[in-house]
Amino acid sequence: MADEKKTNDAQKTQKQLDKEALKAKKERIKASKPKKEGNIFQRIWAWLKKFWKDFKGTCKKVVWPDRKTVLKNTGVVILTVLVVGIGIWIVDFALTRGVNWTRSAISNREEASEAAEEGVSAADELNDLVDATTAPAAEPESSSVAA
Repeated sequence: MADEKKTNDAQKTQKQLDKEALKAKKERIKASKPKKEGNIFQRIWAWLKKFWKDFKGTCKKVVWPDRKTVLKNTGVVILTVLVVGIGIWIVDFALTRGVNWTRSAISNREEASEAAEEGVSAADELNDLVDATTAPAAEPESSSVAA
């Protein structure tokens, strides 16, 4: 029974402490808020001063990296950008070549089908082209000079 009483007293004391802590916290929050005294410009100025003070305090808490760490991280970033850039370039190059190859294949197929419709095959066109380029040049006519 005595243990239960001590436990209840401890719980009540803890609840009171929690209430007091909450009350103190609310008062600190209320005190930290700028008062709504003065005109709008005075309130803005007070807010700016508080913001700047908090900003400077936060900057003091920042742990800045040393030179070695900065250089190492910079190297990693540059290397990563180069690797990703080269990868994108390779993919772009391959896709461009693939599209151009597809376009030329379609164009050649259309030309072959048009030639087939006309009754001339691509092989005949090629033979005609070869014959035209390998044919001997016509000899110029010699003029006879009558003596």
